Amino acid sequence: MKTNPNTKTEITFEDFKAEVLKDYELTVTSRECSLLGRREVLTGKAKFGIFGDGKEVPQLAWAKSFKNGDFRSGYYRDQTFMMAIGELTIEQFFAGLYANTDLKDEPMSAGRQMGGHFSTHSLDDNGNWKNLTEQKNSSSDISPTAGQMPRLLGLAQASKIYRKVKGIDTTNFSKEGNEIAWGTIGNASTSEGLFFETINAAGVLQVPMVISIWDDNYGISVHAKHQTTKENISEILKGFQRDENAKGYEIFRVDGWNYPELIDTYQRAAKIARKEHVPVMIHVQELTQPQGHSTSGSHERYKSKERLAWETEYDCNAQMRQWMIANNIATDEELTELEKSIKKAVRDGKKSAWSAFINPIIEERSEALALLDQLAATSANAVFITKLRNDLAQIGEPLRKDVLSISRKALRYVISEDSNEKTALQNWITNYINTIQPKYSSHLHSESELNALNQSEVVPTYDENAEVVDGRIVLRDNFDALFNKYPEALIFGEDAGYIGDVNQGLEGLQEKYGVLRVSDTGIREATIVGQGIGMAMRGLRPIAEIQYLDYIMYALQIMSDDLATVQYRTKGRQKAPLIVRTRGHRLEGIWHSGSQMGGILNLVRGIHVLVPRDMTKAAGFYNTLLESDEPALVVECLNGYRLKEKLPNNIGEFKTPIGVVETLREGEDITLISYGSTLRLVEEAAKELQEVGIDAEIIDVQSLLPFDLNHDIVKSIAKTNRVMVIDEDVEGGASAYILDQVLNKQNAYQFLDSQPKTLAAKPHRPAYGSDGDYFSKPSTEDIFEAVYNVMHETNPTNFPKLR
Repeated sequence: MKTNPNTKTEITFEDFKAEVLKDYELTVTSRECSLLGRREVLTGKAKFGIFGDGKEVPQLAWAKSFKNGDFRSGYYRDQTFMMAIGELTIEQFFAGLYANTDLKDEPMSAGRQMGGHFSTHSLDDNGNWKNLTEQKNSSSDISPTAGQMPRLLGLAQASKIYRKVKGIDTTNFSKEGNEIAWGTIGNASTSEGLFFETINAAGVLQVPMVISIWDDNYGISVHAKHQTTKENISEILKGFQRDENAKGYEIFRVDGWNYPELIDTYQRAAKIARKEHVPVMIHVQELTQPQGHSTSGSHERYKSKERLAWETEYDCNAQMRQWMIANNIATDEELTELEKSIKKAVRDGKKSAWSAFINPIIEERSEALALLDQLAATSANAVFITKLRNDLAQIGEPLRKDVLSISRKALRYVISEDSNEKTALQNWITNYINTIQPKYSSHLHSESELNALNQSEVVPTYDENAEVVDGRIVLRDNFDALFNKYPEALIFGEDAGYIGDVNQGLEGLQEKYGVLRVSDTGIREATIVGQGIGMAMRGLRPIAEIQYLDYIMYALQIMSDDLATVQYRTKGRQKAPLIVRTRGHRLEGIWHSGSQMGGILNLVRGIHVLVPRDMTKAAGFYNTLLESDEPALVVECLNGYRLKEKLPNNIGEFKTPIGVVETLREGEDITLISYGSTLRLVEEAAKELQEVGIDAEIIDVQSLLPFDLNHDIVKSIAKTNRVMVIDEDVEGGASAYILDQVLNKQNAYQFLDSQPKTLAAKPHRPAYGSDGDYFSKPSTEDIFEAVYNVMHETNPTNFPKLR
């Protein structure tokens, strides 16, 4: 067994001792941060703490095998690793605990995530890629257990793509696909379906992924016997072990307190994954959690005295200390002195981090206090304003909400007064909000020059005798052009490869571009999206295909918690411009009706949601998105692939603008708003309404997120003075969202002469068959009668009651 962590050269025993002492210094530093961090929470300076104590030594061993270009996809206990790779200082650790909003002080998330959630910067200040091969990389963590696993799969697959696919500019992203994606997960979280789905997919794909399972025998208070069959995750997964007859995993088990054995294990794992592109699982057993799960409780409540005693003895730091003394690397006295100096360094770092956090707020409070003093001096309600002022002054450690809340309340006492001091406070509050709010709200979307809203429309153009083809042909030829134009673009999903997708929108493209760029996957929606997230975070341009919109529900958690928040939770320092392609709308049956838009809209803010009415519009969206740096969900019309469309002559070049509506029919009496397949029914109903003297204007939303950025809908309503939203989602779904945007954001209420209306589906999933569709979702007759009834209420003489 090797004990020398430096495998490249022979070193002297003195050099070896120096390196081990440096390692021990780091483990003790991390532990002291955890201990002091808990105290900061319990004294009220921080809101919540979840720490990596008990995992220090294995993370140190892991860091020794982690190279530039590699990626981490972990969870909230990997602080020692981040310190070991030089990406987390003592001050930054505490800045995260305090939620410091300055990215220079708190580079992980600028205070947007609780402590323990780690990331590195993949992008520069302008949103451009840095050279990821020259730095050690960590994808931004999320809290949902096992939620990091699907992304891990994509981070690993990117190395395979970079190694195998020719023609991609790999300068900033890969060196011959030699990068490993390293994942971490707690033993209890391996019970999650996302873990098993990812493990299976990585075994199938054979990608360079090394997953460390930190096993401390508990999931919060729940023992492993309630979590895992046989209480041993590697035991039940040993069927994944590769052999001479079949590909699979290399599986290692190692005790988490055994410093030399851990180093050796991680070196072997790295060599296999990096060279052979074989996934590796490292089950790190016999770990401890000295402070319990988090600051929200005490592990003494659920661990026996015997277990607590064992944890004290087999604490990885204590075991490393004993090993160092036994091997004459250091004496007890030397280590005691080192530990004392580390405690002081951690305390000093904590104080520095707190000063960096609190001092700007104290300065802001001073500004507010001065303004409140001036206001009180000129107000008839001075006594009340002074009390507010004193309340603010007496807060020992103020937060920004204290400063702003009290300042705003003071204005209530001078509502009827007019003074320069009142104006000064009003202006200060407005400026303060404008300055501070972005610290908490910026970068929901890309703020770089490549953001999707900066892409200009390019209309489709046609030859004089343009061929009329199935809509799928427009898509197929457009994808062909895109894959030729962008070597880094690829698409994958169920049936996407060999047969060219179930609707033949990718017909023949796998044969042309190869099985890595146009790929079939298993039935595993969450990890299909996860593949896309990870590859997009490494500079590729993936299109993840979910066969039907109904089944995107399997991946909705990943889309909501991970993809939608990448830019936000890193304050613009990471991005994942993944395109999720799916199809839905106007089919029959509970599970193939594809109209759960209301739920999607509320859960994926940060992702553009695009609903093209035909395949030319859809192709234009793909063209737009591949020139931008943002994620999107594109919902194609499931019943539109065989409908006829003219074939444009600028395939691959025309672009559908995002956030722009289109008026399909001019009218004077009422504005009808819809999207997707339902538009065809609206257009049919409009023709029939014209026959009875009702002139309807029809607007295609096209883009639900964002929505009508030019406010063209309110311009239509100002003309027609009536509005109806027609949607196949249930009541209160997308139709309610659209109406809210129109009435509250565009202030269209002021132009209405009739009650605004929505026409949506019945509050159940559509029944099967054509009759199921007719009686479950709005029909042409439903639309006709709903619009007619609006006109009847307006003018019963010209439009007598229909029924």
